[in-house]
Amino acid sequence: MEATRITIFAGHYGSGKTNIAVNYALHLKQHAEKVAVCDLDIVNPYFRTKDSADVLEQAGVRLIASSYANTNVDVPALPAEAYAVIDDKSTHAVLDVGGDDRGALALGRYAPSILKEGDFEMLLVVNRFRPLTRTPEEVLAVAREIEAAAGIRFTGIVNNSNLGTQTTAEDILSSLPYGEEVARITGLPLRFTTVRKDLLDAVKDKPTSFFPLTLQSWRPGTEA
Repeated sequence: MEATRITIFAGHYGSGKTNIAVNYALHLKQHAEKVAVCDLDIVNPYFRTKDSADVLEQAGVRLIASSYANTNVDVPALPAEAYAVIDDKSTHAVLDVGGDDRGALALGRYAPSILKEGDFEMLLVVNRFRPLTRTPEEVLAVAREIEAAAGIRFTGIVNNSNLGTQTTAEDILSSLPYGEEVARITGLPLRFTTVRKDLLDAVKDKPTSFFPLTLQSWRPGTEA
């Protein structure tokens, strides 16, 4: 997938947006001088990109997150620096948007600038193993709610069907028809299917685009 300047990951709560955003930012850093991750999650302040702050810093990726991230203060505060990064055309920005339409309201604050520039991808992250997105029809309903709240339409699909550390190669392969059907019913291209790095060799011969992931260090009871 050719990188746009701004890449937005959004989807249902628990779909895995945060983990993808971190991995994608690290991937971009191999090809771009300036990369930033903006955490716009106002729905789940307890597990966020800040959990990967050390990894991102070591790679030279700038992390922009609320000062309340990873604290017990539940305040839907958005970082002011996000405006500057979104407007800075020399920076590749990766936006991690909170779950469902409530989280997408935060993205709406930046939508006018993003749409005016026009150099963006807004990717719908889907996971067939999560409640409320088990069928393409359920995914379509979620997508329309997010688009209405954000003021931006999706441009592609990311199939992130997984069961965390319990995921097998068979789980990934069984999700491929689901990803293709989601793409068909939404009318959007399937940009890639994610796969844990240690499973890549077992699925790479299939005729689809895979994006390898390194899982973040999850804390008990948290999802992204």
